Amino acid sequence: MSHKRIPKRKAAFAAGTVVALGAAAILLPNANASQDGSSNDAAAVAPKTLKATDASDLASQLEELLGDAFAGSYYDSDSQQLVVNVISGDNNNVVVQAKKAGAKVREVDNSLTELAAGAKTLKEEATIPGTSWAVDPRTNKILVTADSTVTGDKWNTIESTVKSLGSDMATIKKSAGTFKTFVSGGDAIFGGGARCSLGFNVTAGDGSPAFLTAGHCGVAAEQWSDAEDGQPIATVDQATFPGDGDFALVKYDDPATQAPSEVNVGGGQTVAISQAADAEVGAQVFRMGSTTGLADGQVLGLDATVNYPEGTVTGLIQTDVCAEPGDSGGSLFTQDGSAIGLTSGGSGDCTVGGETFFQPVTTALQAVGATLGAGDAAGGAGAGDDQAGGEEAGAGGEAGAGGEAGAGGDAGAGAGEEAGAGGDASASPGEEVGAGQEVGGEEAGGDVIGGEEAGNGQETGNGAGDAAGGDAAGDAAGQTHN
Repeated sequence: MSHKRIPKRKAAFAAGTVVALGAAAILLPNANASQDGSSNDAAAVAPKTLKATDASDLASQLEELLGDAFAGSYYDSDSQQLVVNVISGDNNNVVVQAKKAGAKVREVDNSLTELAAGAKTLKEEATIPGTSWAVDPRTNKILVTADSTVTGDKWNTIESTVKSLGSDMATIKKSAGTFKTFVSGGDAIFGGGARCSLGFNVTAGDGSPAFLTAGHCGVAAEQWSDAEDGQPIATVDQATFPGDGDFALVKYDDPATQAPSEVNVGGGQTVAISQAADAEVGAQVFRMGSTTGLADGQVLGLDATVNYPEGTVTGLIQTDVCAEPGDSGGSLFTQDGSAIGLTSGGSGDCTVGGETFFQPVTTALQAVGATLGAGDAAGGAGAGDDQAGGEEAGAGGEAGAGGEAGAGGDAGAGAGEEAGAGGDASASPGEEVGAGQEVGGEEAGGDVIGGEEAGNGQETGNGAGDAAGGDAAGDAAGQTHN
């Protein structure tokens, strides 16, 4: 069966080499760490030790269970526990329910409804280019940021609006950089003079192979190539920017294209992507960019509104992960192989730092009707079977990529689980790695995550829903800084 050949990925780590090496040291040796699954009477009321993606699943379940009493949540990476904010009032039962589910409970003053009302006031009175705001559950406040272009009357307006909300509702800080989308400079996909990164390979609603990237890339050009001045290999099907998100679905022109579900993190290493998951404030995340390579950081806020020069974008993830021009559209993911976001834009660089915003993958999938990884439903996040009532909120079983999977254990859809049919997954990054291809011993997945072999002859990949592997499909690292 014919399939599109993806050229080898060029080494483009330049300024980001130190950042990439530091992030790789964190990502690769520990990706098989499993959560503590112990259960006894005492553990039923004590906060559970959870992986970040499992904590996100549990938070989603508790949001439904607690209703209006739920006031946000965040992941404490030091203790590996989910912290849930509640408005208990006279109803102590909500605290009991959250504790039984395995969360650490914190009573707060501001409800999500009140925080949303504050954000609405900011939108109505202070929508100024160069500003952003997001809910920070760790402070139970709205975090407002103004970049270096917000001065004079603009600064006075945003500052007075924040003050009108009250110090118990919102805070403001200045950013040294300027908010911008990150187009150009990447070694991934090219279109209309722009250079962007492929985020994650997916399967479109009609079953055809496609990929997600930033919406501002999708509106910049209709056709995209995997080489500068090369022939187009994919065409934009849907794009949103500015407005309710920053995402685009781009379909491969050749329906036989093999689109592996993995992120190429350089050095012959890949991370298998098994599912899409919601971000959780406090969780550690990794961004792969063709300009800066691999970088890591934490989620700082959710449902962020960013006022770019091109217009306002809502519903983003705010992080302290660095990025630079050429990183737009690229992948934000977790250590255990969950797709989290697509690089949108931000301020600063990988020398001085700054804020970077990401489009949530789950909402992008839902909006375009696509699936990712092991058949995640459009917009679906976790795959755990357990409910919130004290059981573990698992995310797709044991391992992810490598580890248990290579030994034939539960893999949730990482290396070691069958997903399709294809070529040889031990190919070097940028070479063809077909969906569901055989793991040739040390290379795919197992070596990448945790340093364990994925198992000879086992199959990996997840159909056309595979994330950026290779060059065109594999520089999934957030590109599009101007």
